[in-house]
Amino acid sequence: MQRLAHLLLAVLVLVLLSSWGGTGHYIISLEASRSFNTEMQQFADWANYLAGHASDADNRKSSDPTEAPKHYIDIDNYTEFLTNQPMPLSLSEAVSKYGNSFVVDNGILPWATKVTYDSLVIALRNGRIDRAKLLAADLGHYVADGHMPLHLTKNYNGQLTGNTGIHSRYESTMINAHADEFYNSQPREIVLVQNVQQYIFDYIYFNYQYVDSILEADNYARSINPDYSSSAYRDTLWVKTKGFTKRLFAAASQRLAELIYSAWVEAGRPSVTSTAEVNLDRATMYVYPNPTNGQVNVTYSNSGGENYYLEIFDMLGNTLKRYSLNSISSSSGHLTENLNFPSGAYLFRLSNNNISITQRVIVQKND
Repeated sequence: MQRLAHLLLAVLVLVLLSSWGGTGHYIISLEASRSFNTEMQQFADWANYLAGHASDADNRKSSDPTEAPKHYIDIDNYTEFLTNQPMPLSLSEAVSKYGNSFVVDNGILPWATKVTYDSLVIALRNGRIDRAKLLAADLGHYVADGHMPLHLTKNYNGQLTGNTGIHSRYESTMINAHADEFYNSQPREIVLVQNVQQYIFDYIYFNYQYVDSILEADNYARSINPDYSSSAYRDTLWVKTKGFTKRLFAAASQRLAELIYSAWVEAGRPSVTSTAEVNLDRATMYVYPNPTNGQVNVTYSNSGGENYYLEIFDMLGNTLKRYSLNSISSSSGHLTENLNFPSGAYLFRLSNNNISITQRVIVQKND
């Protein structure tokens, strides 16, 4: 089937089809807190958690065969989209009309986003704050996927138009190189979402317009220099796409805030803080870019007064490097590390006697 290419590609390059890559997902989820309104003050402590778990959904792809279709929709394979008609609002309606194989093969992103939203409402209503935070992090991932135009089209990698490879060049290589320019976005006012499923389809329909813009930018950048690894190509691609790409990031952050707010209101505005949750979130860590060709940045925070360590392991459990973070900072900090390791997977762990946070990092050397 058509989407077999997706699956094979995912095996060869773990995060190629991970919308916005780990860096982009982290930024979108972190920046969502800038749009939290005055009613959401108790959600402020969620910001680092949402960012640190923004790629959990991608990480499940290797172990959960049902996860991958949740991250995209080839919406231009649907008659309704091509004729500017409303899409089936429920997954059951879509399956009834098109059949299960067609729907799953073309991705279920909008419906998976709604299911995650509904699950968040239930968790909040039942006071399961730990589960609510996990679901909110997943919701942030799927919302971000819906703002990555190449996750909304059958031409997801430019393979139909002679732009093969644009997916990774745009969402990972370019974003990683300009990550600093996406932070500190302007806060946006949020409103209560009345029809969540329609709201999700509305932003997917709107964001699809940028598919052609990305392909045109790729064509122009190649005309400047056909060497994709050249600074001339990369810089030109950025210049041609940065305007709408920044808007997509900002819109994704705003809509995540809007959906969390709406889920909380629908759940009855419950308290979202507890002693247990505060203790769990005393430390955060993020390693980026991921994958990397060797150089990585590590940002971390902790409560201070405890002996935290950062350790790097290979997949056999051998300790390759170890740092005492308290000797660097008592609360938060940033490290830049050059990994002189062979290509492969490695584990970064931030821990003390009570807390352990682990992130898997892929090293891809340019041979």
